[in-house]
Amino acid sequence: MQQILVIGGGVIGAATACFLARDHGLAPVVIERDPSYQRASSALSASSIRQQFSTAINIALSRASLDFYRRIGDELAVGDERPDIGLVEPGYLYLASAAGAPALRELHQLQRAHGVDVALLEPAALNARFPWLAVDDLALGSLGLSGEGWFDGWSVLQAFRRKAIACGARFINADAAALEVQGGRVQAVQCADGQRLAVDQLVLAAGAWSAALLAPLGVDLPVRARKRDVFVFDAPVQLPGAPLLIDPGGMWFRPEGGGRAGSGRYITGAPPRGVDADDASLDAIDHGLFDEFLWPALAARVPAFEALRVVSAWAGYYEMNTFDCNGLVGLLPGWDNLHLACGFSGHGLQQAPAVARGLAQQLASGRWGETDLAPLSPARIARGEPILEHCVI
Repeated sequence: MQQILVIGGGVIGAATACFLARDHGLAPVVIERDPSYQRASSALSASSIRQQFSTAINIALSRASLDFYRRIGDELAVGDERPDIGLVEPGYLYLASAAGAPALRELHQLQRAHGVDVALLEPAALNARFPWLAVDDLALGSLGLSGEGWFDGWSVLQAFRRKAIACGARFINADAAALEVQGGRVQAVQCADGQRLAVDQLVLAAGAWSAALLAPLGVDLPVRARKRDVFVFDAPVQLPGAPLLIDPGGMWFRPEGGGRAGSGRYITGAPPRGVDADDASLDAIDHGLFDEFLWPALAARVPAFEALRVVSAWAGYYEMNTFDCNGLVGLLPGWDNLHLACGFSGHGLQQAPAVARGLAQQLASGRWGETDLAPLSPARIARGEPILEHCVI
C-alpha cells in the first residue's frame, strides 16, 4: 500500500485523511506539530458557511460542503457517538450603499445562475424584515434565504480527526521541518525531532505555514498568514432572526451560538485598520480596531448596539492566497507527488468536506469525483490566470 503523508492536522488535513481512510481503505499518516491546535486556523475560525461568492467554484464547494454538514452526524459517527456541530442557517446579509449596489446586483445574477437561494432587498424591505436595522444610507441588501449560517468549528475538526483515526489513519505529533527531494519527487519528510518519514504521496495542508516548507525548494507559494481579530460583546438587545451581517465599510457581526433570539451575545470583526501584515502575532489583538472602528459602525447600523460591552477577543490566521484569494488544490507543477491543499483565504472550514473528499478521490483514483476541483489547480499561478474571489470578508 502506498504511503500517503499529510502535513497539517487542521480541518483540511484531517478531513482528507478521513476520506482517504473511510472511503478508499488507505491509511494516511498526518503530521501535526500542535495537537492542542492552539494556533490552528481551524480552531480560531468564526466557523461560518455561505454561498454568496463571486466565483462558480466557491459556490459549488460551499453547496457540497453544506450538504455534508447537514448530515454530519451520520457521515462521521463513530460507534454510538454522533457529532453535533450546532449548524444553524439564519443567512448572510450583504449591505450596499448606492455606490456598491451595481456590484451587488451583478453578483446576484451570478449566484442565482448557480442556484443560490438569495434575494435582493431594498431599504423598505430590509426595514420590514429587520426593524432593528438602520437603513437610511443603504441602497440594497443581499440576503441568503437558506444554505448560509454558522456552526461549531472545533466540533467539526474533532469529528473529522476522530473518524479518520477510527478508520485507520494515524496522527503523529511532530514538526515537519524539511522535505527531502530527488528530481521532481518528494522522497521523505524530515521532522524537527529527527524522524524521517518516507512518502509515496504528500499532501501539504499546513495552512498559513505551508509556504515556509516549499521556500527551500525554490517554490514561492503565495500563501501568507494574515491575522484577523474577533471580538465578543454583550448588548442589551436580542435581534430575532439576525443573520451574519456585512456592512459596506467592512464590519461584520453575527449572534453567537444558535442564531436564534438568545442571550444578546454577538461576535464581530473587520479587516485590519492598517497594513495587512504577514505573520502578525496572534497575541497582539488590535483593541483600537474595536474602539475606533467597530463600535461606531455597529452603533450606526444597529442603534441598540450603542450600549454594548466587550467581554473577550481572540485572533486567528487566514491562510491568504495573495494571488487570487482562492484555495490551491492538486499537484504542484513540476512535482510528481506533491499535492497542495492550502490558501483558502478564510474559507477552509466551510469548504473542507468538498475539497477533502475530492482530493482523496484524486489521490486514490486519479479523478476528482463529484466536484471538479481542477479550477483550483496551482498551475493557474504559473499561467498567470487568477480566478479572483471578490467576496472575502
